[in-house]
Amino acid sequence: MGAFAECADIEAIVLVGAPGELDRLREMGERYGGGKRVTVVAGGSDRQASVRNGLSACEDYPFVAVHDAARPCITPALISAAVRAGRLFGATTLAVPVADTLVRGHESVLDGPDVDRSHLYAIQTPQVFERTLLVSAHEIAARDAVHGTDDAGLVRRLRGSTHMVAGSPENLKVTRPEDLTLAAAILRGRDALAPSPRTAPDTPRKTAGVPFRVGHGYDVHPFAEGRPLFLGGVEFVGAERGLQGHSDADVILHALCDALLGAAGMPDIGKLFPPSEMRHKDRRSTEFLDEVRARLDAAGWSVGNADISVLAETPKIGPMAETIRRTIAVHLNIQPEQVGIKATTNEGMGFVGRREGIAVHATVLLFRSD
Repeated sequence: MGAFAECADIEAIVLVGAPGELDRLREMGERYGGGKRVTVVAGGSDRQASVRNGLSACEDYPFVAVHDAARPCITPALISAAVRAGRLFGATTLAVPVADTLVRGHESVLDGPDVDRSHLYAIQTPQVFERTLLVSAHEIAARDAVHGTDDAGLVRRLRGSTHMVAGSPENLKVTRPEDLTLAAAILRGRDALAPSPRTAPDTPRKTAGVPFRVGHGYDVHPFAEGRPLFLGGVEFVGAERGLQGHSDADVILHALCDALLGAAGMPDIGKLFPPSEMRHKDRRSTEFLDEVRARLDAAGWSVGNADISVLAETPKIGPMAETIRRTIAVHLNIQPEQVGIKATTNEGMGFVGRREGIAVHATVLLFRSD
């Protein structure tokens, strides 16, 4: 609960628990609620019924975030990313790509082929929704006697899809005794890395010299047949060609990542996500941006603004510019007005003019978040 109490994007907290645990939950709310409004509600016969009961205490709020208490390693930054995406898209869940090989089997025998994991994701919480949308999804599920494993699944029954924000492998769900040991190790590691209150205010300025930094990034990718086109974290559905690269070749996010890393004095994306490593093959660059933001958070840097210029004869960026702005803002945990996205042609000159590829310049301002 402490992460939600510390998150500036959370206004109030509702704790749902077994009837015999309500007094203990009230004590927890008073102790760890950070001065926010904390309401305690009795749960139902299962998770789905408990969420419905919790929603009854959220009528004053247009958006709700649903989180499993079994995920104790959630951070305020991940919560903010989910909440801000939820406000933009109406329904959002944290998720991480499936990394393990998946094989169908029966009892102790693996007898099926490998499952294609290229489009598989492990769902996490919090999941953020327009409250009325989630209420409707639960009402329809109850009517149809459907029992889902999470709220995003119920919402997808109603509207077909939910937006996804990159989660974190550390945001694990404690289901086995060994998971509890791992979660405790993660939390102890964070405590060890946290600066002491006595040194925290002075340390950044001693190492940084100034409380702000400016960074510039540049990247270019040639067009390639048979690949999807991703720009600024957005897929340009119907594009004739994509961009060549080891990852998804999102030239906008690559330039932006390098600008952020350069401003903070960190290694560039070529060193952090080398194309020689197969785990980055076709990887979405939004995941790169999430990791870069996490590194900035850990170093005490916040993003003031990002200004991006795209040089391309095709495709037309203008119709998608607002979506790109909002997508980047969600992943950087800032407001859309802090992101500028502009596009121009190269007047027929050079490789851009010959429609051989796309080039991007990105400039960012970082400031100390303390």
